[in-house]
Amino acid sequence: MGTKVAKFGGSSVADAIQIEKTRKIIEADPDRRYVVVSAPGKRFDGDNKITDLLYLCKAQIDHNAPYDQVFQVIHDRFMAMEISLGVSVGLAGLFDGIRARLRDDPSEDYIASRGEYLSAAVVAAYLGYDFVDAAGLILFDKKGRLLQDETAAAIGAELSKHRNAVLPGFYGSRPDGSIKTFSRGGSDITGALVAGAVGADVYENWTDVSGFLMADPRIVKNPRSIGRISYIELRELSYMGASVLHENAIYPARKANIPINIRNTNEPDEPGTVITAQEEDAGEGGCVIKGVAGSKDFCVIAVYKNMMSVEVGFIRRLLSIFEEYGIPIEHIPSGVDTVSIVLAKKHVEDRLPDILEDFERRLQPDSIEVFEDMALIATVGKGMAARPGVSATMFTALYEAGVNIRMIDQGSSEMNIIIGVENKDFETAIRAIYGAFVDAV
Repeated sequence: MGTKVAKFGGSSVADAIQIEKTRKIIEADPDRRYVVVSAPGKRFDGDNKITDLLYLCKAQIDHNAPYDQVFQVIHDRFMAMEISLGVSVGLAGLFDGIRARLRDDPSEDYIASRGEYLSAAVVAAYLGYDFVDAAGLILFDKKGRLLQDETAAAIGAELSKHRNAVLPGFYGSRPDGSIKTFSRGGSDITGALVAGAVGADVYENWTDVSGFLMADPRIVKNPRSIGRISYIELRELSYMGASVLHENAIYPARKANIPINIRNTNEPDEPGTVITAQEEDAGEGGCVIKGVAGSKDFCVIAVYKNMMSVEVGFIRRLLSIFEEYGIPIEHIPSGVDTVSIVLAKKHVEDRLPDILEDFERRLQPDSIEVFEDMALIATVGKGMAARPGVSATMFTALYEAGVNIRMIDQGSSEMNIIIGVENKDFETAIRAIYGAFVDAV
């Protein structure tokens, strides 16, 4: 008998009907010993996620506005689950405790975490599993940085006491006991940390899609699914916008060499996508890429200076400017006397004039060009390095689609090719690349 950790996303625990599906999935395999749950998500179009309602409560508290009506919506939704599932969770008492804390102006992290807390309490009661709180197990330092080794030890020690358990995702605690959350979607990280700590054979991530697709279905009609993908390939796709799995959830599972299986709660017989350490060989005639993903709204600052390549410290001084502004850099394609800095526009905002002024004063370049409203697209696949003609295929397809390529950047691993195009050409470029590599196979 092995051990599986199963994480269920917000759509999988949105209401009693969905929770019944999760129980059938869990009971179908006795190896699914540890379950991590998100807060309830949307039940239908136009519905609200519980976490969004909790953030709204905090906003109203901060503005001295009444929040009772929003809190009542959250209360009623959970109470309906308890009644429909026919379990006794003691939700009335839990809500009384939360309501009392709300009067003391609690932190945003505490309020936001209560959706996962209550969700885990309901699911644990329905399954007959032990409820194990993530506070005190998912450990952060006083600055809010995850303590991975300490977390692994705490989870392992606690879960060794439980044959089966349900844990809330998304949050942990600081040394003083205060609640600290991950970024949105962080329940994926909790699941990966639990899987690593208990030495799981598989980390199952149950959501509302049957694994990863090779392209965004909002852009490409009926894109193919990805049966198997490596951690490193997935990391590239997640970073560039593929959003089935939180990108930071990959590292804990990869570190422990645990396969991740993305599954669909509504289609449990579908095999989904398996993520492993080993890349899959495309084989003769197979598709050389694993997927195409990208994002809009980047800014590119292109700097030219004659003899840049022999000027010691030029790149260091350039990068130090962004460090002083606290701006992360996405990519740095370069030539002999040119270097381009690719930034997300949301990080630059209205500071661009000041940045360019610092460039002129401290770098004394011959010229600076700024390209705004740019999109980045990554074509990813480990097999690209061993297959001749990949770049030619891509660039021909883009030319025939009338897409002007403004930037090209290829990593040293030759696992991906990143291009920059104007925002207006983003969807056209995605479809062109997908068609050239996937539809042609």
